[in-house]
Amino acid sequence: MDSAEIALRNYRETDLEAMYLLDAACFAQEFAFDRESMRAFAGARNAIAVIAEINHSTIAGFLIAEIERTTAGRRGYIVTLDVSPECRRMGLGTRLMWEVERRAMLAGARWMDLHVFTGNVEAIRFYERMGYVRGGLRVAFYGAEGLDAFAYRKELMV
Repeated sequence: MDSAEIALRNYRETDLEAMYLLDAACFAQEFAFDRESMRAFAGARNAIAVIAEINHSTIAGFLIAEIERTTAGRRGYIVTLDVSPECRRMGLGTRLMWEVERRAMLAGARWMDLHVFTGNVEAIRFYERMGYVRGGLRVAFYGAEGLDAFAYRKELMV
């Protein structure tokens, strides 16, 4: 599939069901969001939610981030990045990350944080290629023993 066929746009409430189904296809049950959590994150006032759409009809991927104020300044946090299996390895995840990082900088974020399951080797490689640096381990981050996450950070502004 030609990447030119995929356009990025803002989240709309009508995207929720397709996003929920894509998230369920991308992640094992212990990592996937339920509908209400997905709605809350994507629709939050401080959210940056970007949809990747094929031919103005099919959602190929999406990224949800939030902007938060901290004592050290504003930060972005990647809540989830989902790319449909048939659209992987086409640069779509990279496009989504760049767009969200750009929007986060415009919102005043100085850095982006994220967590990734320690067993998700492909995602770890991807985030490290995107310039994220591992900063620690969060034991049982996903709610159970053995479901640990690495914490990553990328500086956006100097």
